[in-house]
Amino acid sequence: MAAPQPDMELQHDQRHPLLSNRTDGTNDLNPMQKAIGQAYKSTGHLAKLLPSGTVLAFQLLAPTLAKQGHCGDMNRMMTGGLVILCALSCFVLSFTDSFRDEKRKVRYGFATFKGLWVIDCGATLDPHAAVEYKIKFLDFVHATVSAMIFVAIALFDQNVVSCFYPIPSEDTKQVLTTLPVAIGVIGSMLFVSFPTTRHGIGFPVSTQ
Repeated sequence: MAAPQPDMELQHDQRHPLLSNRTDGTNDLNPMQKAIGQAYKSTGHLAKLLPSGTVLAFQLLAPTLAKQGHCGDMNRMMTGGLVILCALSCFVLSFTDSFRDEKRKVRYGFATFKGLWVIDCGATLDPHAAVEYKIKFLDFVHATVSAMIFVAIALFDQNVVSCFYPIPSEDTKQVLTTLPVAIGVIGSMLFVSFPTTRHGIGFPVSTQ
């Protein structure tokens, strides 16, 4: 009577994705799912370092494009495109900055090698003041790390993971567990060690 047990356990594992949304307090998650859940909680605060609009757009669109993790080929293409576009958005928006005009209204612009290109219609910035906003090497570091952190957050999303890896192998599970955590740890260390002074689009506005 005990012979069918392995098949039943295999079916049980296949019915549960790599990441689980169980909130009923039960303890039927396997050790890998528990480890991923803890890693997700410990690195979730990194989303605050990214443009809020980009993260919100991903959270709204990912479940629909990925069909709650039950993907076809077209859904995988759209989900992959969403991840790429959002990561690119995090990269580009890292080069935006803001300032307050004479009326204390917040104005936005893109940093260039010569200064700040103001994108708000009618707003101007003194050329001497604009020089302080020019692109620095640190901006490229922050832009790259922001894109990497977004990819790490995307890898923690159940819909994205289930879309590309419905039944992941043990090696894949280990990669999906350790890679995002490693990116998160390295990214947070870089952000803390080399903080940016920019207050671009999607980031908190400066009080000055």
